[in-house]
Amino acid sequence: MLLLDLTIVNVALPDIQAALHASFTPLQWIVDVYALTLAALLLTAGSLADLLGRKRVYLVGLTVFTVASALCGVAQDVLLLQVARALQGIGGATIFATSLALLAGAFHGKERGTAFGVWGAVTGLAVAVGPLLGGVLTSALSWRWIFFVNLPIGVAAVALTAAQVRESRAPSSRRPDWPGLVVFTTALTALVYGLIESGDRGFGDGSVIASLVAAALLLTVFVAIDARSSAPMFDLALFRKPTFTGGAVAAFGINGSVFAMLLFLVLYLQDVLGYDALQTGVRLLALSGAILVTATVAGRLSAHLPARALVGVGLLIVGTGLFLMRGIDASSSWTHLLPGLLVAGVGAGMVNPPLASTAVGVVAPHQAGMASGINSTFRQVGITTGIAVYGTVFTSALTDRITSGLASSPGLSGHADEIATATRSGGLGPVLQRLPTDQREHVAAVAKAAFTSGLDRILLVSAAVAVVAGVLALVLIRAQDFAAVRGAAH
Repeated sequence: MLLLDLTIVNVALPDIQAALHASFTPLQWIVDVYALTLAALLLTAGSLADLLGRKRVYLVGLTVFTVASALCGVAQDVLLLQVARALQGIGGATIFATSLALLAGAFHGKERGTAFGVWGAVTGLAVAVGPLLGGVLTSALSWRWIFFVNLPIGVAAVALTAAQVRESRAPSSRRPDWPGLVVFTTALTALVYGLIESGDRGFGDGSVIASLVAAALLLTVFVAIDARSSAPMFDLALFRKPTFTGGAVAAFGINGSVFAMLLFLVLYLQDVLGYDALQTGVRLLALSGAILVTATVAGRLSAHLPARALVGVGLLIVGTGLFLMRGIDASSSWTHLLPGLLVAGVGAGMVNPPLASTAVGVVAPHQAGMASGINSTFRQVGITTGIAVYGTVFTSALTDRITSGLASSPGLSGHADEIATATRSGGLGPVLQRLPTDQREHVAAVAKAAFTSGLDRILLVSAAVAVVAGVLALVLIRAQDFAAVRGAAH
């Protein structure tokens, strides 16, 4: 459910946009607020579970997530949907932080490896089928069913957990780092708010500047708090290990590149090319199917190849795939994206299986929970900031192109901002209907060219993110860090 709700929503966004009359910025928040609360609360939820009991906290998380899914499904305006998505993220962080610990307590020896393998296979399947399942539900029923589908699963999971799962606690649990949580969450929120709002208001806007400055100051305060804390939210000493740092960079890079781009690829397929949600999900199978197939192979190879090779090279392949999608213009069809989707999927499939080991494989066993949580946090921060940054770059490129395209058109140049807003919000149709018949074709052509121009630009930025992360992973991830921990264990 957790990973489905990161990907299943994307293909339904244009339908949500139309039903709730949402502009582009609130649309970004529907995706971002879920990832944001996941990122902010993962480590605190893990600490609470160790202290209060993992089963108890897991049941609370399941209940919150299921209720929040129902609220998402019945939402009648964008604000309620955003609040409900934030609640989903809170429940999701609790589930995510405790699920592996519950498995580790329930299984031992070879059975534990099998259980983790099944867990990993299910997460890979969720990422792969998310866009397709979202398309099926949205096209056959409505966008609300991408949330309602969680209800029977959530109720069944609560019943099974209550009846079958044993309670467990960490032998040496510690209280959550509440000051660190508050400062970190506020800093992340300020950063994402500033980046998203800069798309509409520009970086010179006072509230945008204030948000970004506040984020920088709060992150500095957070580092200072954790450096002095006896039970820090982030043990900053972990970042002294190059491999751990390389894994965190890779986690940020994979989610901040190809997975953050999914929102904009979906909007292109539906708003520009006119595909419905199901048709969009089918076309995105080129990406998700390649991820699933390659992840299966990479999982087996990870026992024989160094993590650096799979993670670093995989990110470089992701960057190559994103770069192959470039060159898109108003005359392009979806097949222009196909080679890049396949290549990026192969790269992402290589990265995911060994990525967790770059966190837990280079730390002492008692630090494994925090290390895994930090790695997962960097994933969510990557997708959150990625969507925000790409939204700003996309908006700027689209607006500039529409302004220049309509500059020489009598009676249209003064409506450039309105047309740009309608184009990125999927609401160009009603605007065209209000224009004289002889101007509609020209405005539609300019809008389509502007949209593809913006998409082309952010494909370059996302490709650069993946390549830089890949190079850093190749430099930082080292075999001796894994060997040192294995040696200490013996």
